[in-house]
Amino acid sequence: MGRLAGKIAVVTGAASGIGRASTELFAAEGARVLAVDRPGAGLAFAGDGVTGLEADLTEADAPARIIAAVTAAHGGLDILYNNAGVSNSTLASEMTDEAFDRVLAVNLRAVFRLSREATPHLVRSGAGRIINTASVMALGTDYGLAAYCASKAGVLGLTRTLALELGKHQVTVNAILPGAIATGMTAASFAQPEIAAVWAKKSVLRRLGQPVDVARVALFLASDDGAFVTGQAIAADGGLTLRI
Repeated sequence: MGRLAGKIAVVTGAASGIGRASTELFAAEGARVLAVDRPGAGLAFAGDGVTGLEADLTEADAPARIIAAVTAAHGGLDILYNNAGVSNSTLASEMTDEAFDRVLAVNLRAVFRLSREATPHLVRSGAGRIINTASVMALGTDYGLAAYCASKAGVLGLTRTLALELGKHQVTVNAILPGAIATGMTAASFAQPEIAAVWAKKSVLRRLGQPVDVARVALFLASDDGAFVTGQAIAADGGLTLRI
């Protein structure tokens, strides 16, 4: 029997990268999963246990649509994995309000709104889980990442507060901090061998991370194995932050 047998999950940003790897791993471990991504992202999964929903997380009705879809399809909700995210590489002095707001809308505000909508169902679960994808850049920074770093630092603050507020209901809330992971967001950069080599060297394991490396941490947090872990920020970075 799988580690998530009988569990019902929502995974956002599920069409590729960490979201896709997590969706496939959750399903392989017995969960029924609603995979969510933006319209046109290419949601397609083989096998049983996964249904797809196209939704722009920044739209006003998105949280209600998502939770209604998963409860209608599967009758409840046990695990919410807020994984969807966007980035923007622009110096703060040159960034527009619109660009800044877009990053925070997807990376932080959508996490708050979907978590709020899911909370009654996670409480009823009796062993609810919220998992949020943050980033090692919530703790560090780099040129051009003002909006991204601000949004991911906000995810950590939100994670801790939700963990505090929901703990009495046996709902755990944790964040994962990926390092240099070969995903759709980083594909253009890591397609350049010299850039990939630099980031692989920054990891003490001397390699780039793969989406499944993060998915395995998400599985731990979603399963009974992670039942006594809450309010934590867990780096899945190959030791990258040892050098920060």
